[in-house]
Amino acid sequence: MRDQLYINGEWVSPDLGGYLDVIDPATEQVFHKVAAGTEEDVDHAVRAARRAFDNGWGKTSGAERAQWLEALADELESGQQALSELEVRDNGKPLPEAQWDIGDAIGCFRYYAGLARELDQQQDQPLALPDERFRCRIRHEPIGVAGQIIPWNYPLLMAAWKVAPALAAGTTVVLKPSELTPLTALELAAAADRIGLPAGVLNVVTGLGADAGSPLTEHPGVDKLAFTGSVPTGAKIMSAAARDIKNISLELGGKSAFIVFDDADVEAAVEWILFGIFWNQGQVCSATSRLLVQDGIAPRLIERLVEETRKISIGPGMEPGVLLGPLVSQGQYDKVLGFVDQGLASGAKLLTGGRRPAHLKEGYFVEPAIFDEPGHNSILWREEVFGPVLCVKRFKTEEQAVQMANASRFGLAAAVMSADLQRTARVANQIRAGIVWVNCSQPTFVEAPWGGMKHSGIGRELGEWGLHNYLEVKQVTEYVSDKAWGWYLK
Repeated sequence: MRDQLYINGEWVSPDLGGYLDVIDPATEQVFHKVAAGTEEDVDHAVRAARRAFDNGWGKTSGAERAQWLEALADELESGQQALSELEVRDNGKPLPEAQWDIGDAIGCFRYYAGLARELDQQQDQPLALPDERFRCRIRHEPIGVAGQIIPWNYPLLMAAWKVAPALAAGTTVVLKPSELTPLTALELAAAADRIGLPAGVLNVVTGLGADAGSPLTEHPGVDKLAFTGSVPTGAKIMSAAARDIKNISLELGGKSAFIVFDDADVEAAVEWILFGIFWNQGQVCSATSRLLVQDGIAPRLIERLVEETRKISIGPGMEPGVLLGPLVSQGQYDKVLGFVDQGLASGAKLLTGGRRPAHLKEGYFVEPAIFDEPGHNSILWREEVFGPVLCVKRFKTEEQAVQMANASRFGLAAAVMSADLQRTARVANQIRAGIVWVNCSQPTFVEAPWGGMKHSGIGRELGEWGLHNYLEVKQVTEYVSDKAWGWYLK
């Protein structure tokens, strides 16, 4: 486990010499320390990234960058099991989910290696113009230096979502992981170091948001900011970016609706609803936490949801059979229980869960909770809990369901279940969200765009859209006629 900063191809101690505790959320015990980076460290990292960009990385071919990305994927794959176990200890999630995440992160690097190669073929493509006296070609050039800030819910995977397309584009990176889960981001840096990635192309600065994150967003040497996290922090980043007119992409919060119509299969609905809200302890920005159930199916569906929720195995992530691990930190634990208490105080009916499991005396564990009919203005219904808390409301008509789903300041994701595929298509088209799932919830593919509307963010990650986040489009237009232009020379 690394504990230093990775800047300009070297492991260095923080400028001010401070370190942060790393806590196992299943035991509440400190098991490691990492460097507490500050403004000075961020400045060193940004300057290193700029030198790397100017001195070669920004001029490499896509084929060259693809080789580095594939080597990085190979290096991560060689230590996949150890990385998965480290993710469990750092984040708390069950081991099978961590293995899934690490596998997806490796796949993400391989996918963007392919897009880097394709970029060479797209370079300098001719553009037809209506005036034959001119010839135009289109270039896609790297944006420069990217500052990237990632959350704690999918530590290595979120790093891959940002680092892989940036490197594929020819952009250099300063990555700031969450102070709660910094370890696999440092292992990514270690993998880059082992394969000999040119110095300064990838820099990793750990530290608190105020001490390292804010200086990164405000640094004048950063051309692009990419952030995944909360709406309030996203707003601050947007404000900081405005001062230097920085390019930004923001993937922020969600309060996603899951609409289930009367003709849906009850057991299939139960499976997808539980996965949509309780996977990763509900710490998922796209979690389908608002369940809208049509009246006819509601009694049976809710009964089955409660029955199956009570069967979910809760415990430390390394224990076989565990489906729900601890929340990531004491702060998150207190926040989720605070939402539960506010829901009860507002009159919502708690059908199950919402407390510490009796058999677990340590760790940030919360039983998965289901609330029935919170008020439309209840904090439970309006705000992102980011924990294993599901809220259920009933509806009568398709129009009402769409209206209720869209009545939110968020617009990241949504899901709809029905045997009537014409209806699911119609509803999916009406929902104001960047991602809509039909007869499922939460499948995520690196090839498909990811991002939201409204307060859920700006821009899209993944797929070709993720690559374009780190590219500038340039037209080069040439006058090819042998005749004078004729503005004043006749």
